[in-house]
Amino acid sequence: MTRLTRRELLRGLAAGAVAAGLPAQAQALEALARGLAGTGEPDRERLRAWARALREEGLARDGIPAGRAAARVGELAAGSPYEAFMLEAYLKAGGSPRRREPLALSLTRFDCVTLVESCLAVARAAAGGGEPSWDRFAREVERMRYRGGRRKGYPSRLHYFSEWIADGARRGLVHDLGAELGGERDARPLRFMTAHRASYPALADDAVFGEIGRIERALDASARFVVPAAGLGAVERRIETGDVLAFATSIEGLDVSHAAFAWRDGGGVLRVLHAPLSGGVVEVTAATLPEYVGAIRRCTGVLVARPLRL
Repeated sequence: MTRLTRRELLRGLAAGAVAAGLPAQAQALEALARGLAGTGEPDRERLRAWARALREEGLARDGIPAGRAAARVGELAAGSPYEAFMLEAYLKAGGSPRRREPLALSLTRFDCVTLVESCLAVARAAAGGGEPSWDRFAREVERMRYRGGRRKGYPSRLHYFSEWIADGARRGLVHDLGAELGGERDARPLRFMTAHRASYPALADDAVFGEIGRIERALDASARFVVPAAGLGAVERRIETGDVLAFATSIEGLDVSHAAFAWRDGGGVLRVLHAPLSGGVVEVTAATLPEYVGAIRRCTGVLVARPLRL
């Protein structure tokens, strides 16, 4: 008897859902098959090709800033499509938010946060000798995406990006530059998820809802340092290609609305490398960083974190 892979099983279930007249479930199962598998040859080929490019360009050596290498991966990913809610596909397919969350991986489509995580993971997987393995890439993503690097249920994911920065800083993955760049303290309580419970399918589970609420309250003790939009011009020369940018928002209960990399062009002009929902593909902005911030409705400034060495 032939043993089916997880991907094949999910796609078989999707086909069954179509036959049963359940298009929404079929779509969710197919999305889960794509997102969870991480075994698609296009994804693996990109890992190999991008790691090879980093090595050939001398960007995978010890001492090279991880952000610089990650930004190069972002350049190579330019044109890749934006896809929202990849990490939630398992919930739409009937998965439990209490159980260990499946590790969604992709190098062919991204949202803003998965672009940051994936580019950094490729850069770190490429460092050292030997062929970069998909397992190494997956481990690098996992230790950035989950609190303390430990993947458990839905609440273990770092849903608020300011906590992604703070948790990574505690574990030596990034250096939070907010205070050093003259950032202003933002101590507003983060309650967006629990205040918008209906927007998060996992929060239909009362236990998970309660755990997310506990996490939100615990974050009250951790202020964010936001470089104000009006002050960016004075400090932008200190921001380097590959620094992680998180765009702070005045939306009640929310810390940031978007994440990206800083990117300097050949003339030294600071721009933004990101996966924009509006544009639909990974790109470098035509606008400078201050111009980009000024164009985002309700953006109050940026949080800045520098990925540490490979």
